[in-house]
Amino acid sequence: MIRYLSVLLIFLGLLVGQRTNHSRANYRSTTMDQYDKYSSVGQLGLTITNFGILGNGWNKMEDGSIHPSCQYKQYTEIKREQVEHFSYAGLWVGGIVDGQRRVSTAIVDGVFESGDEGFELFADRQIKIRSSISSTSQDSMAQYYSPYATSHQDIIVNFKDYGATYSDGQDITNHNPLGLDIHLEAYSWNYSYADAFVILNYSFKNISEDTIRNIYAGLWVDPSVANFNYTDYYTPGGGFTWYDNLDGFDQSIDQMGFSRDIAYQYDADGDDGWAESYVGVSVLGGNIPMAYIDTYYNQWVWTNSNNSNYPSYSMPIDDNARYEKLSSSVPKGTGPEYTSEGYPSAENSWLFLVSGGPIGSVPINIDSTSWELAPGDSCSLAFTVVCARWVPGSGGDSPDRRGNLYINYDWAQKAYDGEDKNRNNKLDYGEDKNGNQMLDRYILPAPPPTPDMKIVVESNNVILYWKKNAESFLDPISQTEDFEGYKVYGARKTANESLNEFSLLAEFDIENNIGYNTGFENIQIKNQYGQPDSVEIDSSYYHYKFVNEGIKDGWLNYYSITAYDQGDPGANLQSLESSVYSNRVYLYSGKPSSSDDNWKPTVYPNPYRGQALWDGYSSRDKMIWFRGLPKKAEIRIFSLAGDLVNIIQHDDLYRGADISNIDERKNPTMSGGEHAWDLVTMHDQATASGLYLFTVEDMDTGIIKEGKFLIIK
Repeated sequence: MIRYLSVLLIFLGLLVGQRTNHSRANYRSTTMDQYDKYSSVGQLGLTITNFGILGNGWNKMEDGSIHPSCQYKQYTEIKREQVEHFSYAGLWVGGIVDGQRRVSTAIVDGVFESGDEGFELFADRQIKIRSSISSTSQDSMAQYYSPYATSHQDIIVNFKDYGATYSDGQDITNHNPLGLDIHLEAYSWNYSYADAFVILNYSFKNISEDTIRNIYAGLWVDPSVANFNYTDYYTPGGGFTWYDNLDGFDQSIDQMGFSRDIAYQYDADGDDGWAESYVGVSVLGGNIPMAYIDTYYNQWVWTNSNNSNYPSYSMPIDDNARYEKLSSSVPKGTGPEYTSEGYPSAENSWLFLVSGGPIGSVPINIDSTSWELAPGDSCSLAFTVVCARWVPGSGGDSPDRRGNLYINYDWAQKAYDGEDKNRNNKLDYGEDKNGNQMLDRYILPAPPPTPDMKIVVESNNVILYWKKNAESFLDPISQTEDFEGYKVYGARKTANESLNEFSLLAEFDIENNIGYNTGFENIQIKNQYGQPDSVEIDSSYYHYKFVNEGIKDGWLNYYSITAYDQGDPGANLQSLESSVYSNRVYLYSGKPSSSDDNWKPTVYPNPYRGQALWDGYSSRDKMIWFRGLPKKAEIRIFSLAGDLVNIIQHDDLYRGADISNIDERKNPTMSGGEHAWDLVTMHDQATASGLYLFTVEDMDTGIIKEGKFLIIK
């Protein structure tokens, strides 16, 4: 996706000139701004900064990398499903101090420069990451393991709405701080049923000398559902625009009898199948019972403060108007200008604001409809950002088409609620599932952990090894070891979008009258006496082995091994399986490097006929392979006339970093004896059709061997 995005940014800038890079270089923060951290364990990649903004505006980082802004799915190989959902979002928090309405905002419409009104939250310290994934795991999150982690990835953020003192507005026009220290903990998981949402738990501490009354907090969202793999009118999903979006506020009732209250957006036409996805934001709860927290919804067109078509749907331009938006909902409408659910039916660059409140630490009145936050006190409010694919075949926007959004949101709400089933913030009779006499949130049913895996690549074969670390897992709900078996998945990546992402290659389960009862006999590593044993690879011991034969060299293949449990019928839980993406490995099978003088270099495909099936969409996403190479080699390519076309340096640690068609971020495993070439000359020109000669020199022995190949375009 990286190779497309730079083009896209230029394209968008020329096309609409609407959203631009922001700069915060002049802010007098107590620490450096960070905007390079994002939720990476699940399928929802959400950028989280330490100055109150979510998303990154689809901009490059200083190191040239591109992180997801709000992308779902971020790990799929199906390009149609790699959808971004917003450029920016940000926290708004408002309250009343001495009768004055004050609102502090991370971002507002049209403001992207430091010191401008609307960029009013400031970094307080560096971002911290924690993980509940065991430090013994091979998962990349294991380096952040902490016994205090709540989820597979906790992103811990601290910022504030003031400068040197609680009343210092950092010389920002019209910014009158509330004097809040804001603590955010963002939680995400890799479970297959819980990988489409991120929970954002905000805590607000009043460090001023004034009591703040009736605090409301909300998320301002600048959504635009779009697939960035394609950027022009002549490719699938092309002609991306900001102005074909529609918003809504879903108040359907969940299985617990509560209103979901999801603010959502979608691309009205789905970009011909390339943006068939929803983004939703909802309030999950706070430090006070949910019965006392109201959820509010507003929307307006980007930078439109006086919408003649929809007067109530206008942008607030000062703290008084922003507080009004935070503490009330836009009225629904009727007639042809509105949807059946009462919201504008005219496609446009719609934003939305979803908020909750009032919150505080102490109720002001007996019915708890007003609250205050005294100096030194704290209160909290949690949101979720959730995404989902449209339910296929369900027609236009409707509850039926939002079915997946409901499923994903409901799991987010279940995660937040934990033991608090009635959302009253108390541990009631029968709710203490773990017996610790405390109200625990973020309790989710857990599959066995992802098996630790190792791959060995050969020509036309791949060997998968894995450990039995999943077999002793204790289910957090049933408190039993309910491991059942393993599933081995594999797939070959091509440009054919109709292919399924994964294929189930094999399944093995315990012989216990549950499932297929295949046992582990065919995969168990054994010693010379036929007893279960292990094999040591790179100082680690692996217990099982599976060989996938007959795969084609030169193709990107990927594999995953999952573990699954027995399920718990008593708790109405089906069998749960670890994420297929957690240990996914990428590889190119091929001939290993030669360690003797009997090597023979060749090229494939030969002839190359315009485009190989493994090629991508771009002109630079083409490649051929040199194979049969020694461990260290220099490849020289010549035209038939003897002109030097290119020089390629090879060693057996090669991972394809020089080829656009090979995604370096995937860190694919290769055989060591093959090297790709993108058909681009040393002068950065495309090669022409014709016969080409090449030499390969063994850099250890000096032996040189020759070959030839044909390019037909």
